[in-house]
Amino acid sequence: MLPAGKSWESAPDWEEVTEPNAKRVRQEDQSDDEEQSSSGKIGGRRPPFTRSHKIQRSGGKFHLLIGVSGSVAVIKLEELIQKLYQSCPENKLIIKVAATKAALNLLETQDFEIDEVIYEDRDEWSMWRGRGDQVLHIELRKWADAMLIAPLDANTLAKIAVGINDNLVTSIVRAWDPRKPLYFAPAMNTMMWENPLTFQHRNTLKDLLRYKEIPPMEKELMCGDVGVGAMASTTMIATIIATVVRNRFAVYTACDTDPAPDL
Repeated sequence: MLPAGKSWESAPDWEEVTEPNAKRVRQEDQSDDEEQSSSGKIGGRRPPFTRSHKIQRSGGKFHLLIGVSGSVAVIKLEELIQKLYQSCPENKLIIKVAATKAALNLLETQDFEIDEVIYEDRDEWSMWRGRGDQVLHIELRKWADAMLIAPLDANTLAKIAVGINDNLVTSIVRAWDPRKPLYFAPAMNTMMWENPLTFQHRNTLKDLLRYKEIPPMEKELMCGDVGVGAMASTTMIATIIATVVRNRFAVYTACDTDPAPDL
């Protein structure tokens, strides 16, 4: 299988973001499989990875791949990652990120830095030079125990629903192992959300592909409209993913494990 093709992403979908970006609290040791030169870099501020970059799993960890697309809610990525580390069992979670071009355009407008590796379309090509080299979207699929697409914009939703895989994120999804969970958190303008095609595309992901939706919220959107379309809160998303991680390691709180009192 050849690497994913290059393509221009469509304009971002705009929806409301009111929660402030939280300060990063690092709760995870630097993973052995992450090159130090790759951390803290967003978009074009780091050189593309080469064929020497290897993607390896770490024992005793839950490997979460986050896909981000061109909704303005992508500026909550830092906050979402922080909430995920806070909600999951300590030192059990490793995160990598795959971003569309539109998502990178939005991330580059922000003044925060992401410690996790952020892969992009150009890495697919720079890492692969011939037979025997790693194919990025396949290696990320193998690496991940689960995938979370948050935010999922209308454009990427439509691509996934009809089987288009012309960038790194959609190629990962097209090659996804159905035995592994995939969650998606839509984020778009209310009129986009209410479009009949969106309803059809969501049903394809949920009913045919068996992916799990984390529905958007109703609130005032970035454009000033009021309605459904804002990405679910980072707390809600992190809580759902943390349940998956805890189930993997059978980690529960004291109230979950203490025997019921005699009455």
